[in-house]
Amino acid sequence: MDVSIILGLMGGLGLFLYGMKLMSDGLEKAAGARLRGILEFFTKNRLVGTLVGIVFCAIIQSSSATTVMVVSFVNSGLMTLYQAAGVIMGANIGTTITSQLVAFNLSEVAPLFLMAGVIMVMFCDKPMIKKVGEVVLGFGILFMGLSTMSSSMSSLRESPLIVNVLGSLRNPLLAVFMGFLITAIVQSSSVTVSILLLMAQQGLLGLGICFYVILGCNIGACTSALLASLSGKKDAKRAALIHFLFNVLGTMLMVVLLPFLSGWLEEFFLSISGGNVGRAVANTHTIFKVFQVIVLFPFAGFIVKLTYLLVPGNEKDNEKDFELLYIGSKNVFSPATAVVEVTKELEHMGQMAYTNLNRAMNALITLDEEDIAEVYRVEEYINFLNHAITDYLVKINQTTLPVEDAKSIGGLFHVVNDIERIGDHAENVADAAKQRIEENINISKVAVHELGRIMEPVNNILQYALDTFSNNNREHVQEILDIEDSIDHLEKELQQSHVDRLTQNQCTPAAGMIFSDVVSGLERVADHATNIAFAILEE
Repeated sequence: MDVSIILGLMGGLGLFLYGMKLMSDGLEKAAGARLRGILEFFTKNRLVGTLVGIVFCAIIQSSSATTVMVVSFVNSGLMTLYQAAGVIMGANIGTTITSQLVAFNLSEVAPLFLMAGVIMVMFCDKPMIKKVGEVVLGFGILFMGLSTMSSSMSSLRESPLIVNVLGSLRNPLLAVFMGFLITAIVQSSSVTVSILLLMAQQGLLGLGICFYVILGCNIGACTSALLASLSGKKDAKRAALIHFLFNVLGTMLMVVLLPFLSGWLEEFFLSISGGNVGRAVANTHTIFKVFQVIVLFPFAGFIVKLTYLLVPGNEKDNEKDFELLYIGSKNVFSPATAVVEVTKELEHMGQMAYTNLNRAMNALITLDEEDIAEVYRVEEYINFLNHAITDYLVKINQTTLPVEDAKSIGGLFHVVNDIERIGDHAENVADAAKQRIEENINISKVAVHELGRIMEPVNNILQYALDTFSNNNREHVQEILDIEDSIDHLEKELQQSHVDRLTQNQCTPAAGMIFSDVVSGLERVADHATNIAFAILEE
C-alpha cells in the first residue's frame, strides 16, 4: 500500500476529529449556558426530556458531551436519574445528525465555511461572534477532512489486500467489536459512523455488515461517560450506566433480530436512500436509534432500578466530615456545568454559615458548651470549603467556559470570601460565649432582648441573599437593600443604648464589650449578605 494513502487517511482523520471537536466546543461555549437552562427546565417529564435530549445533542453534535453533562447534573442534584434516562435516550437519537450531515457530502462548499470561520475568529472582537466563528470553522475543517479521507479511500479500492480483508468481514460479533473498539478509541460514534459511511461509499464494506459495526459504535460511545463517572458520586455512576445499559440492551435486541431481517433491511434502507449507500448507512444509524428508543422507552424505569442493583448503597455510607458535595475530586467535570456546581456548593456553604451563626448566637445566651464546640467544628468545615472552592474557581477560570458563565466567575470569588467572613463572625460570637463561661460574665435581659432585635433582620437578609444568589431570584432585591439600611440604623441605636447602660452602671464593662462587638459583627454580616445577593446580578 502506498505510504501517501496512509498519510492521507491519517491527515483526513485528524482534520475530521479536530473539526468535530472545534465545532462541538464552539457550540457549547456559545450556547452552553442557555442550553443548560433549557435542559434543567424541560426535563421534569421523561418524554419531554427525550425530545430535549434529541435537540440538545443535535445542536452540540456529541452524545458523549451531552451524557457527561447529564451525569454532572445528576452528580450536582439538579436532575434525578429518572429525568436523566429520558435525556440520555434522546441524546442517542440526536447524535445521528452528524452522520446525516456527512451523507450530504458538503465537501465542495467546505472552503466557504473555512474562510467564513477564519474571518469571524480573527477579525471580530465580540466574544460571541468568535465562538460562532469557531463553530463555522470547525464545520469547514470537518468536511475538508472528510474530503481528504474520501480521496484516500478511493485509492484503497485498488489494494487487493485491503479489499480482501474488509470483504472477508462476515462475523457479526467481530463487526460489533470492531465498531466498539474504534468508537472507544476516538470517543465519538459520529466519527466512526462517518468513516463507515465513506468506506461503504467506496465499496470497501457491504451495507449488511455495516449494521453490526453501527451497533458496536453505540456501545463504544458509552466509554466517555463511564470514565467521567468513575470519580463521581453513586448517582453519577448510575447515570452513566443508564447510557451503557440502554445501548447494550438495544444492541442485543438488534443482534437477535438482524439475522432474520438483514436482507429486507438492506433493500429498505437503499430504497429510501435513493440507492446511495452512504446515505443508507446514515439512515440506518438514525432509524436503529429511533427504534431502540421506542422499544426501550417504556422500560426506562426498569433500567434505572437495574443501576441501583449494579451500584448498590447510599452516598451517606461513605460520607466524611469534610468533603465537597458537588465539585472537586468527587465530581464529573464538564465546563458547561462547572459554574452550576460551584453555585450549588456555595449555596451549601452559605446555609452552613447561616446555621452556624444562629448556633453561635444561641450559645452566647445559653452558654451551651456543645453548641460552642460545634460552631468551631463547622467553622473548620467552612474554611475547608473556602479553600477548595477557590482552588476550583481558579481551575475552571483557566478553561474555556460558556460566554455567560465566564462573566460570573469574578462574582463567585467574592461570594466565597463573603460567606467565609460570615463564618468568621459566627466563630467570634462563639469566642464571646466561651469568654462568658470562663470569666462568669453576665448579660442583662435588656441586652439579650436587643441582640434578638438585630438578629431577626440579619436572619431575614441572609435568607433573602442566599435565595437571590442561588436561584437568581430578584424578587427580594429591594427588601435586601431596605433591611440592610434598617440594620445600619438599628446598630447605631443599640450601640447608643449600650453606652447609656454603661454610664448608668446597668452592665459591666466586660459584658458591654461583648455586646458591642457582637452587634458590630452582625451589622457586618448584613453587609456581607448584601454583597452575596448582588455579586452576580446584572447591573
